[in-house]
Amino acid sequence: MSVLIYAENADGKFKKSTFEAISYARAIADQNNTTLTAISIGDVSVDELNTLAKYGADKILNIANALLKNFVNQAYASIIAEAAKKEGADVIVLSNSFSGRGLAPRLGVKLDAGVVDGAVALPEQTGGNFTVKKTAFSGKAFATVQLTSANKVIALIPNSYKIVEVAKPANVEDFNVETKPSDFKAMLKEMVRSPDKVTLPDAEIVVSGGRGLKGPENWGMIEELADLLGAATACSKPVSDAGWRPHSEHVGQTGIAVSPNLYIAIGISGAIQHLAGVSSSKVIVVINKEAEAPFFKVADYGIVGDAFEVVPKLIAAIKEHKGSA
Repeated sequence: MSVLIYAENADGKFKKSTFEAISYARAIADQNNTTLTAISIGDVSVDELNTLAKYGADKILNIANALLKNFVNQAYASIIAEAAKKEGADVIVLSNSFSGRGLAPRLGVKLDAGVVDGAVALPEQTGGNFTVKKTAFSGKAFATVQLTSANKVIALIPNSYKIVEVAKPANVEDFNVETKPSDFKAMLKEMVRSPDKVTLPDAEIVVSGGRGLKGPENWGMIEELADLLGAATACSKPVSDAGWRPHSEHVGQTGIAVSPNLYIAIGISGAIQHLAGVSSSKVIVVINKEAEAPFFKVADYGIVGDAFEVVPKLIAAIKEHKGSA
């Protein structure tokens, strides 16, 4: 038995969620007194690859191929499956990201494996079976799933497991797999990322605005608060539909699902579709002038007040705190 982790990168740099997934995979390997192999696909420098050893990888497989610079679901799944067979890995760990959610079911088919997506805790193991806690019903509940198959695929929710550094050297090996034309029937042509901003799936703090902000001209205070907190900015669906903010910032059931440590909702009533995409957040803070807004029912902290009065005071308080720190 061994464990394989797919180390996802963005533009040649590994993401925070990748280090969380490696730490999680390392813990599973330690539970079973076995090895952990990381596989990286795309254009990643040797120095960047070596960072994977800091979080517990015993071996690093590197696939550098111009055709694979951008994520190709079927091709990546074929390569990871071949790597799992080569390494004798019967546990494959992924981050529950855009690509991880696409890869997990394909790997399940290719490896005849049981699959758990949205995992939030280490598996409990009994007689070769894994019992895994995961999110369910769009993050509104938890489910406990038992994997009884010989091979197992687990996709870990970002921000659900701590990053643990270990002092462990690792060998980097070039790994070549012959891909098939059928692996490239669907190609990702372009992925546009916002420069110099925290990405929503990886953000530990998210500051989100809704129709209560009245118009795009008032978004300056959302961005200022986010900058002060080192947070990502987000919005509700009606805001993106109105063109106030880009659709890439829309969070909710029909947008991006997020699970930050802190989610601040400003001027958002809390429709069920929005709540479904943010309910995995560890702490939710709601600022809304409507005391009956549904969001208050799920909030950990709530402020009933006008956002145009509350947020500037919050910004001033944070600046004062930072100035005295």
